[in-house]
Order: sequence, then structure tokens, then C-alpha cells
Amino acid sequence: MSNARRWSVTQEEAGERLDRHVAGRLGKPRNQVRKWILDELVKIEGRTAKPSTEVRAGENVECEPPEPNTAAGLEPEAGQLTVLYQDAELVVLDKPAGMAIHPGAGRDRGTLAHLLLHAYPEIAAVGGAGRPGIVHRLDLDTTGAVAVARSEAAYLGLTAAFAERLVRKTYVTVAYGVPRADRGRVEAPVGRHRHQRKLMQVRADGRPAVTGYRCLESAAGISRFELDLETGRTHQIRVHLKSIGHPLVGDPTYGEARWKGLPRGVQKPLRTFPRPALHAWRLAFDHPTTGARVEVEAPIPDDLRRLWHDVTGRDWA
Repeated sequence: MSNARRWSVTQEEAGERLDRHVAGRLGKPRNQVRKWILDELVKIEGRTAKPSTEVRAGENVECEPPEPNTAAGLEPEAGQLTVLYQDAELVVLDKPAGMAIHPGAGRDRGTLAHLLLHAYPEIAAVGGAGRPGIVHRLDLDTTGAVAVARSEAAYLGLTAAFAERLVRKTYVTVAYGVPRADRGRVEAPVGRHRHQRKLMQVRADGRPAVTGYRCLESAAGISRFELDLETGRTHQIRVHLKSIGHPLVGDPTYGEARWKGLPRGVQKPLRTFPRPALHAWRLAFDHPTTGARVEVEAPIPDDLRRLWHDVTGRDWA
């Protein structure tokens, strides 16, 4: 807690929003403070709060700003990056399956963060420690579009946009079953599994989560879905689609062996697909420094195209 700051709210400050209050006290950008609050680095009377919470006279506020990022000792690594969009402030990449976004348990090399440091060394001082430039995540085996900040201004703007749900995130997936309706919304809170803490589940006391879906095509017992994430909870798509009876093909955690009930000729490509059949297809947002609209599309990966063709005999339209 050596970096922590503590103070009491004065009568004159009473009624201020927490993010505005802390920004004024510490002389920091409001977007940056908002990120700290969402990361639970700011507390009122020892309890976390929302950026919009109004402070009251006499309350004790504590803020522990993160240490300045030095890339946490990460060593830059050369490697292939597929760039979908870039400018001086940010870059959007097409992440392959099997690549972690940043180091974690059992992964201390070969992550996207390592490759980014080699290609864009300026991001070493951007964002959180150990996660240079990273403003959002994709699961290990999810492919597709990932936005990365190259400057502190872009980092603050993008993190705020994601937090405020101003970024449109569109995914595509292949899942089991045929939906009753071509389109719909899943509004179901998501939280940690009560007994398996590494998993997520729909639960009444979870965090609000909303997924819009549209069925693009159905054949041979499977369907292609287009999905719009209004929130960004851990494993949200996988949990939500399972909850409405459409688990993802290839999902080792939330999937089901429904291939066993399908004709023998289509069982093998479904049984052997090595990852959750999920792709982050499009990102759309206002540029964090210019305000211009940025819309980026990551091509449908070959493995999803082959899966669909091998099972249904149809091309991915």
C-alpha cells in the first residue's frame, strides 16, 4: 500500500461524483481515474463504489494508483502479427487461436504482449503493468480483432469506451442446434460457478450481461450465429449460448458431445474441432483522440470455414 493516498471529503466537495472528485484531488485525467475505480483501486470507507457515486462530507477516500508500467520485465519477442488497422495512437490485430493476450499461469513467453513489445516498443510505458497497451481481452483459443493502445491518451480513451459500452463488438460462432427464432437477446447475469471457481455460469447474483444473436444459417444439426456483445463478461458468449440450448462446437469447458446424436458422416469434424468455434469478427468505435469512426473486420478463419463446409457441405457465405 506504499503508493496509496487517503483523505477525507470536505463539506465543499460533498456531492461530487467519485471520478471527478478523485481526479481533482490527484490532478489526474478523469478517464484514468474512472479506470482505477472500475479496477477497484478506489474505495470509500473501505468499500468499492461506482464512478458516479456521490461523495459525502466526512467520508474517507482511499486510492492506490497502479505503479507506472514498465512492461513488468517482459522481454520483447519477434513474431508474426496480422495488422488489420494501425495509426500513431492504436493498432487492431487479428489474434490467432492458441495465443494468450498477456502472461498468466503457465504462460510466460509467446503471448501477444511479448510480440507487441517487439513490434511497438513505445507501448512499454502504456497501460497496466504486465499488460502493455492492452485494453480488452479474448480467450486463449478465440480468434479475431483485438485493439491495442500505442499511447497513454489512446489507452485512457479506449478503456473508457469499453467500460461505457461504446465499442461495438460483433462475433461469429458455430453452435449446436437450430434456434426457434432467427434472432433474439439473452439477458442473463453471469458470475463465478458456485462449485468450480474457474468456470462461469448464469446466476441471479452475477453481473448483468446481454448478448444479442442472429442465426445466419442452419444445417446438419448446427447453426452459424452472429453475436453482438452489449457487455463483456468472462466467457459470456459461451455461457449465454449454452444457457439457451446452443453450446459452441469444440468448446471443452461449456460444450456438449451432441455430435454423438448426429449422422455418422458429420461426427468426425465436430468431434475433432480443437477449439471453441468462436471468432471476434468486427470492432467499431470512435477513435480515442480524433473522434473519427473506426470499423475493423477480421476475416473468418480457415478452420471455421472448413468446419462449416465439412459438416454441412455448404460454403461460408
